[in-house]
Amino acid sequence: MTTVGAVVSCAILLGGFVPAAWAGTSSIELSSRSVPPGATLSISGKGFGTFQSVQINKVTVSGVPALVQRWEPDLIEIKVPFKAASGPVEVRIGKKKIEAGTVAVVMPQIDAVTPAEAERGALVQITGRNFGVTPGARDPNTMFGVNDVTVGGVVVRPRRWRDDRIELEVPANVSGGEIVVRLASSDPLPDGSCCAPVEYARSNAVSFSLIPSVRVDPVSGPVGTKVVLFGEGFGAGKGPQDSVLIGEHPATIAQWKDDVIVAHVPLGATSGPISLVKEGRRRTLAHFTVHVPRVTAISPTSAPIGTLLRINGEHFGFYSESGATPYSFMDFNTGENRVEIGGVQAVIYRWNDDRIDVWVPFSAKSGDVTIYRSANRPHSDGSCCVERGVLAIEAGAFTVVTPVIESYDPKSAGLDASVTIKGRGFGAFLKTAEHAQLALSQKAYKRRLDVEINEPETSSTVISNVSRTEVLFNGAAALVQSWTDSEIVVKVPHRNLYGIGKKGEFFDDLATGPLVVRRGSWDVLPDGTCCTPKKWLTLEAGPFTIETKGLPDTGYWNNNRPDADTTQ
Repeated sequence: MTTVGAVVSCAILLGGFVPAAWAGTSSIELSSRSVPPGATLSISGKGFGTFQSVQINKVTVSGVPALVQRWEPDLIEIKVPFKAASGPVEVRIGKKKIEAGTVAVVMPQIDAVTPAEAERGALVQITGRNFGVTPGARDPNTMFGVNDVTVGGVVVRPRRWRDDRIELEVPANVSGGEIVVRLASSDPLPDGSCCAPVEYARSNAVSFSLIPSVRVDPVSGPVGTKVVLFGEGFGAGKGPQDSVLIGEHPATIAQWKDDVIVAHVPLGATSGPISLVKEGRRRTLAHFTVHVPRVTAISPTSAPIGTLLRINGEHFGFYSESGATPYSFMDFNTGENRVEIGGVQAVIYRWNDDRIDVWVPFSAKSGDVTIYRSANRPHSDGSCCVERGVLAIEAGAFTVVTPVIESYDPKSAGLDASVTIKGRGFGAFLKTAEHAQLALSQKAYKRRLDVEINEPETSSTVISNVSRTEVLFNGAAALVQSWTDSEIVVKVPHRNLYGIGKKGEFFDDLATGPLVVRRGSWDVLPDGTCCTPKKWLTLEAGPFTIETKGLPDTGYWNNNRPDADTTQ
């Protein structure tokens, strides 16, 4: 009987080839029967011994030496060489050869790139086969090389890598071209040591088009919101097949230039994709959320004219976004945006997305407070307009209060004495200076030049009365110490000893006269602009006499500066 040892000895003498079953090893298994160049291939079994040197311990794939990465008695790992073809895998230990099986060396293949065109920063998915299970080391300078993807010749490190799918983000320095998957392969040098220069097995090339980036601002808002598309290549003007869609509804086009498009969210729009249609080709840019304005509170719910009424809520949009320029402050077109109190238009003081402040106008009536958002319904091509309308938002009920004076005390007093006026509906005390225009405008609250104290020779109009809430003693304004809805406390003013007056009129006796409380407000002009001259709601409490108290004694007139007396 021939022993296994005798057969092995004979085989070595005849040429050194030993089948795995006769080599003193158990069955040998390959980690894969199909591998791309550069992939790691594991050979598991027993009896491989310990690694001694690259001259003694070798592995070949179809006769091409492979780079050995790991050698253990029961496991060998190699890099599939770049020049290898499909064929047998052999383990060589000195003169001994062990057949490990056969592998098919396959090339990476791209089946599809999705999407086939995208902008910088977009995610692109490459599907196919034989990409390998990993891109390899993260360091691109590693001696083994790194699997990667080129887009138009620019190397891109993918975000995710699987054998049948690769995901990458289009970088900023790409200008389009062909997409190619590259698998890095490191072969040993002729003496078996590491490593020959890295070479790449390349997949088939698939065309990819880069489209210009488009920024959409904002991506949410109520109907009437100005939406601006910033980009390039839109064309010098809107063509017959060009449009902007918001949730499948054509937006109203206000401006169309090569680098900017200005549109408005139309009446009836719903949340959905915002799309640019250029020459009939549709491109989805972002998701647009159409908000419904909602009021959470108004404060106060009752007050006299001239009160600052605050409306809190959400999604009111912005006041001046009905124009055609990209920025609302450039043309400050308010459209039909407004607030009405009892059907009377109020003066807009502040309009934010979550808060609106208005002055209660002089002619306001008790009733509903309503916010109106300007919005249109365009023709199918985006031109204006099938319907010019508004979105009405009910904010709640408001009661216009008429102030009532019930009493005042004392009826006469000297200078700087306190006088208390009691009643109801006086409202809140408002600032006494109006150094800015009343309503919100293109320059926010533009400074008023007509409230300054002008020199006598200037021709500008002098406005002496700039208060909104005041108490007058025979025409002279008093210093307000406190002001609540039911009580006002003021100081008796220092009357002019020589009288007071203006051209053509003069009053020399200011001691006795009416005590008056008044509130001022305005109305919006018929064309919707601000405002009529101030109008006053005047309440007369009754007569008041300023007594000769609180005046300096007679000695004041003879020596009003004793500290400056040089005869001491």
